[in-house]
Amino acid sequence: MGIFSRLTDIVNSNIVSLLDRAEDPQKIIRLIIQEMEDTLVEVRSATVKAIADRKELERKASALVRDRDSWQAKAELAIEKGREDLAKGALLRKNEITALIASAETQLNDIEKYLAQQNEDIAKLQAKLDDAKQREATMLARAKTAQARLKTRGMLYDARVGDALMRMEVAERALDELDGRVEAYDIGRKDREPNLDQELATMESDAKIDAELAELKARLSNRTPAKE
Repeated sequence: MGIFSRLTDIVNSNIVSLLDRAEDPQKIIRLIIQEMEDTLVEVRSATVKAIADRKELERKASALVRDRDSWQAKAELAIEKGREDLAKGALLRKNEITALIASAETQLNDIEKYLAQQNEDIAKLQAKLDDAKQREATMLARAKTAQARLKTRGMLYDARVGDALMRMEVAERALDELDGRVEAYDIGRKDREPNLDQELATMESDAKIDAELAELKARLSNRTPAKE
């Protein structure tokens, strides 16, 4: 089914509006171009036929003019020869041909108007077709650009994710190595150098126990009776 019903629809069409309402603009623009091209062929074919009709009518009109002039000459000759009856017959024939010439001229005038309108419509149709093709080229270019950008974005996204994971692994590896260095340092020092806090705590505990032991001995010594 065509988008346009007649040439006037195409000439008066708003391609941008048609594309804005379309679910598939690229498909619609191709249909528009195809219909415009088909219509352009039809209009030009009709114009060619009209031009041929004009040429044929011009030939017939020229022949009628020659016939009219011939009958005019015959009427004049009949008058010169004193034959009014023949002169009247010649003038009657001349008037019939004159009417045919007038009809031919009217038809030629109509054809000229038709061709002028066709010429104007063809120019408008060609402009619309050029515009549609330009829009199709723009749409195709935009589609290709969008696809390229989408592909690039996808590549960048994948690369960034990969880079982030790699950086995370490197960071975790560095932390593991740092923890290992700390643990190795502590392990090396446990056998050689007791922890200062632990050593002081041990000394405090020993001192407290020694004091309690001395106190306990003194108390027990005071409670034990002296031997005789």
